[in-house]
Amino acid sequence: MDRGQLQDLRRVVDALAGVRGRGVEGCALRSDHRQLKLELSEGVLLVVGIELDEQGRPRLMVDVTRPTAQATAQLEVPFGLGT
Repeated sequence: MDRGQLQDLRRVVDALAGVRGRGVEGCALRSDHRQLKLELSEGVLLVVGIELDEQGRPRLMVDVTRPTAQATAQLEVPFGLGT
């Protein structure tokens, strides 16, 4: 295993560690069976798929998205009238 593959594996492990203990609320499998999307508790999405690298070899892809906090602050900009 080369250094790039090891770094990829570490990223996969980190992504999966972030979803440990969450309940699955829904799932969808792409029609070509190359991607599985799991909807987890608290709005977290886990996407596991297969991508082809430059040489056409399959590569595991894992992505975790978490909902961002909605911004509630407002910005007030005063408009001066030539003061």
